[in-house]
Amino acid sequence: MYQNSTGTPTERSLALQTNEHPPRWHSLSARDTLGCLDASRSGLTPDAVEARRAQYGDNRLPPPQRQPAWQRLLLQFHNVLIYVLLAAGVITALLGHWLDSGVIFGVVIINAVIGFIQEGRAEEALDAIRSMLSPHATVTRSGERHEIPAEDLVPGDIVHLTSGDRVPADLRLIDVKSLRVMEAALTGESLAVDKQVDAVAEDAALGDRASMAWSGTLVTYGQGTGVVTATGTATELGRISTLLATVEKLTTPLFKLMARFGQWLAGVILLLSGLIFAFGVWVREYPASEMFLAAVGLAVAAIPEGLPAIMTITLAIGVTRMAHRHAIIRRLPAVETLGAVSVICSDKTGTLTRNEMTVQAVIGADGMFEVSGSGYAPEGGFARDGVQVDPGSQPLLRDVAHAALLCNDAELRDTDAGWLLAGDPTEGALLTLAMKAGLDLRQTREALPRSDVIPFESEHRFMATLNHDHDGRGFIYLKGAPERVLALCETQRGTDGEAPLDPDFWHAPMETAAAEGMRLLALAVRHETTTTLNFSDIEDGGFTLLAVLGLADPPREEAIKAVATCRAAGIRVKMITGDHAATAQAIGKQLGLSESGRAVTGAATETLDDVQLRDVVAKTDIFARASPEHKLRLVEALQSLGHVTAMTGDGVNDAPALRRADVGVAMGKKGTEAAKEAAEMVLADDNFASIAHAVEEGRTVYGNLKKAIVFILPTNAAQAGMVLIAILLGLTLPITPVQILWINMVTAVTLALALAFERPEPEAMRQPPRDPGEPLLTRFMLWRIAFVTVFLVAGSLGLFLWEMERGVPIEIARTAAVNALVMGEIFYLFNCRRLTAPVVGWSGFFGNRAVLIAIGVLVVLQGLFTYLPVMQALFATAALDVAAWSRIILFGIVVYSVVEIEKAVIRGRTRPAGLR
Repeated sequence: MYQNSTGTPTERSLALQTNEHPPRWHSLSARDTLGCLDASRSGLTPDAVEARRAQYGDNRLPPPQRQPAWQRLLLQFHNVLIYVLLAAGVITALLGHWLDSGVIFGVVIINAVIGFIQEGRAEEALDAIRSMLSPHATVTRSGERHEIPAEDLVPGDIVHLTSGDRVPADLRLIDVKSLRVMEAALTGESLAVDKQVDAVAEDAALGDRASMAWSGTLVTYGQGTGVVTATGTATELGRISTLLATVEKLTTPLFKLMARFGQWLAGVILLLSGLIFAFGVWVREYPASEMFLAAVGLAVAAIPEGLPAIMTITLAIGVTRMAHRHAIIRRLPAVETLGAVSVICSDKTGTLTRNEMTVQAVIGADGMFEVSGSGYAPEGGFARDGVQVDPGSQPLLRDVAHAALLCNDAELRDTDAGWLLAGDPTEGALLTLAMKAGLDLRQTREALPRSDVIPFESEHRFMATLNHDHDGRGFIYLKGAPERVLALCETQRGTDGEAPLDPDFWHAPMETAAAEGMRLLALAVRHETTTTLNFSDIEDGGFTLLAVLGLADPPREEAIKAVATCRAAGIRVKMITGDHAATAQAIGKQLGLSESGRAVTGAATETLDDVQLRDVVAKTDIFARASPEHKLRLVEALQSLGHVTAMTGDGVNDAPALRRADVGVAMGKKGTEAAKEAAEMVLADDNFASIAHAVEEGRTVYGNLKKAIVFILPTNAAQAGMVLIAILLGLTLPITPVQILWINMVTAVTLALALAFERPEPEAMRQPPRDPGEPLLTRFMLWRIAFVTVFLVAGSLGLFLWEMERGVPIEIARTAAVNALVMGEIFYLFNCRRLTAPVVGWSGFFGNRAVLIAIGVLVVLQGLFTYLPVMQALFATAALDVAAWSRIILFGIVVYSVVEIEKAVIRGRTRPAGLR
C-alpha cells in the first residue's frame, strides 16, 4: 500500500503529479486513493479547486513551440539537389538564357511550396490528440453536481460518467454500475473493458488496470464515478502527446542517396571544370576568358538539371497511382520509401482485423457450428464439419438466434457507409448472428416485445430479459459468462429435445475455442409466467442451456492474402498489439505470421536491454500488451538492425511509432485523427491489402527513377565528353552551351518524363526489398552509362567531324551533332523501358503511350530547332538535307541495336546487382 509521506494532506496531494514516482492508483483501494488525494465523495471546495488549478494548470494538452512558417519555407531549399538546380539556373541566367532559367527557378519554387504545405499539415498530429479531450464533465463539488468545461478539472475532483461520455481525465473509479469503456484507441483492446472498483496488481499492464478510466476513452455502457488522478500532460493520453512531440523523424533512403549523389556529382564537375580551365590556359595557352566560358559550358553539360524535377514528378505520379489504389500519400518521399520497406509492423485491432466482433462458433449439445463472414454485415452462413447447413432446418440455431437478438440492447443500421453499430461490440456481433440465421430484427422484437430486463452487472456477470409473445407466453433469455450461466442451467437443448445438463461435455470445446483466441458467451432460456423480472427469479435457476458462442475480432480475409504477398516479396510482417497474448497468438496463426506462434509481451520487453531486444525482435513476429513506448522501442530496434520499417495503426497509441517509422500508415475510415496526422500514408479503405499495392507502386517508382537516371546521365556525359575532347584536341566546340541547355531541357521534359509512366514490372513483388545502403548508381548502372556515353560521343562527334570535312558551315555541322545526340536518345529511350529485359515487339515499342507522345513532341521541337528562322537565330542552327537525316537516323538504330545486344550478353551471364 502507498505510504503517506510527511506534511499536510494538501501538501501531499499537490506533490503527486510532480513526483517522479507517483502512486500507482490502480493498485490502491478507492478509500486510500481518496486519502492520498485529500479528496472526498462530496467533492472539492472552491478554495481547494483554485489551489490545485494554480499547481497543475488547466486540463489540456499545451501546444508545442512551433517552427516559424518562414523558417519552414526556407528549409525547403536546404537540399543538395536544390543547390544543384539553383546553380544550373544561375549559370543559364549568366549565359542569357532567361527562358530556361525561368523554368528551372519555377521548378524549385513549386517544389518548395508543395513541401511547405505538406510539412505544415504534419504538425496537426498534436492538435488531433488535443481534440480528443472531452469538452465537458459532470462533477461533484461541495456536495453539489455541476457540469463544467473539462479543462477546469483538477486532481481530486469527483467525476460522474454515463454511457456515451468521453472520459475527461485519468480517473480512479470509486463506484461503478455495469461500466464498460472502449479503450481500443489507447490500448489496442478490441472489446469494451468491464470496469471495477477493486484494486488490481501494481504491475498490471495498462489494458489490465480495470480500476482506472483513461482520459480520451469512450464509455459504451453503464455508469460510474471516479476521482481525478491526473490531468493534462500527466494523463496517459498526455504522455503519448509528449512522446509524439519528441520523436525524431527519419529522412528517406532516396533523399539520403540523392544527397550523396549530388555531393559527389558536384565535386566531380567542379574538379573537372577546374582542370580543363587550367589545361586550356597553361597548356594550350588559350585566353582565360574563352577558357572560362568553355569550363562553364562543360559544367552546364555535365549538370543534369532536369533530374531533380524528374524525381519530383515521378514521385507525384506515384502518389496519383497509389490514390487510385486507396493509398493516400501525405508526404511525397514516402512513395519511394515504400519500395524499400523490409518490415511492416502492424497493429492488430482495426488493421489486420476489422475491429468488429464476430461470432465464429456456435457450440451446441450435438456439436459445433462454424459461422462464416466477418464484421457486422449479415453476410455468411453456418457449417458443420465443413458442410453448409440451412439455419431454417436447424431449430437450435433459430432458438440461439432469438436469444441473441432479444437479450440485447444494441442497434445495427444499414447505411451507405456500411453497417453501423450503436452499442456494445459484443451485442452487435449477436445481432449479426441473428440476421445470418434469417431473423428480421424489427419483426422479431415486435413479435416478442420486452417486458422487463436485468442489465449486465460485472458482479453477477449476466444479463436477462423477459419477453412475451402476443399469446401471453413468457420467456426469460439469459446471456453471460459460461461458468455463471451453466451454474443456473438444469438442462441442455439438442436435436432430440432437452436433456439433463452435462457440464463435463462443455469444457473441452470451450477450452479449444478459448485457445483459438475466442471470447466465450453462453445463452440460455426458460419459460416464465410472471410479468416482472427480479434478480431472485434468475437465481432460482432451472434454465435450459442453448449454446456457448465463440466470438472474436477475426482477421480480414484480404489481410491474410496481403501478408502472404508481403512474405513472397521478402517483407516480414510483425503484429504489435495492446491486446492479450492468447488473442494475438490466435490471430497471428490465422494470418500465417509465425509457425511457432510465439508472442512476447510488453512487460517482457521492459526487462530487456537494447541488445537483447534486437535479438528478440529479429526472431519474433507477435508482440502483445504493448504500450506506446513499447511500440516505439520495437520500431527503433528494427531500424537499428538496418530494416526500413513501416508501421500501421489506427489508434492514438500508435501515433508515436507511426511518426518514428520510415513509413507510417494510418487507417482512413476508423483511424483516429491523431494517427492520420502522424502518418505519411493513409489507407482510404482501411484495407491492409492496400499496403501491398502501395509497396508495389513504391518499387515501381524507384525502378522508374533508376531508368530515368540511366537515361539522363549518358546525355549529360556525352555532351561533356564532346566539349572535353574538343578542348583536349584543340578542336572547335562541336556543341555550344546554349545548345547544350536546349538538349538538357527538351529531353528531360519530354523523353525522361515518359519513363515515369512505366507500369510495374511483372517480377516487382517476387523480389526481396532492395538494400537501403545500396548506392544510387550500382556498378551495372555505371557500366551502362559509360557504355552508352561512348557511343553517343562517338556518333555525335563523328557526324560533326564528317560534316566539317565536307566543308559545310559550322552551323550545319553543329546542328547535325545536336540532332544525332537527340536521335540517339530517342532510340535509347526504348532500351531504357526495361533495363535488362529485351525491348522488342509491339509491347516493347507501343506499350507505353507516354513514350510515343514524348517522341512525337520531341520530333516537332527538333524540327523547329532545325528549320524555324527564329530558332536558327537563337541557337545558331541551320537546315539539314535528307542525306544528313538518313545518317542521323541510322546512328539511332545502331545505338538501339548495340544496347539490346549488351543486354543479351548480361542476361546470359548473371542478373546485375541492384536491379531486383
